Amino acid sequence: MRLNEITFTDARPVEGYGPGFFRIGGDVCTGPVLTGPTGTMAWGGFADAGTLLALAGQVDVLFVGTGADIAHLPEDMQQQLEEAGLGVEVMASPAAARTYNILLSEGRRIALAMLPV
Repeated sequence: MRLNEITFTDARPVEGYGPGFFRIGGDVCTGPVLTGPTGTMAWGGFADAGTLLALAGQVDVLFVGTGADIAHLPEDMQQQLEEAGLGVEVMASPAAARTYNILLSEGRRIALAMLPV
């Protein structure tokens, strides 16, 4: 087995989550959150497509965690993200966090927006 050291740069891994919070790179974040190559910040949830659209050209895939259960994105948000050229994968927040961490460790250009569980 070959082990490689992982360098996360400004993108930090999701280390844990619970009711209403996430632990990302050692910091506790409450409420909806966006993390990726430019760091971690609060996200306005499904009403805040603009913050996600700013990632166009910076990431290849945006994972969207919809909370404890999988749900569809609002149709207008989905359309705006697709028109901006963002690949979007929607799943429950726990699955989105695990998938994000795996691809982050591989050095992929990704971001993660999550609603709390």
